[in-house]
Amino acid sequence: MPCYVVGQLNVHDWELYNKYIAAFMELFPGYDGRALAADNAPAVIEGEWPYGRFALLEFRDRAEAERWYHSPEYQEAIKNFRWPAATGSLIFVEGFPRRK
Repeated sequence: MPCYVVGQLNVHDWELYNKYIAAFMELFPGYDGRALAADNAPAVIEGEWPYGRFALLEFRDRAEAERWYHSPEYQEAIKNFRWPAATGSLIFVEGFPRRK
């Protein structure tokens, strides 16, 4: 089953966050995943949205999502760029089986 990574972030240092994006873009193609959406100002249609940035990634399964997230290269990008540049949450979400 596909697994989605949902990111909700408030970026307070765009210069540093852009370095994270560059590192992400270099690393991400090595995994079986797709970047589905990213928005710096999502339109809120119900409730409250306390974040400025939204990102949605899809992986073939949870194991591949975890392999990407826990890779030493990605952990280095998080530690050096994303954590000091932004606050927020990332979650894994199990998807429905893919239709044939």
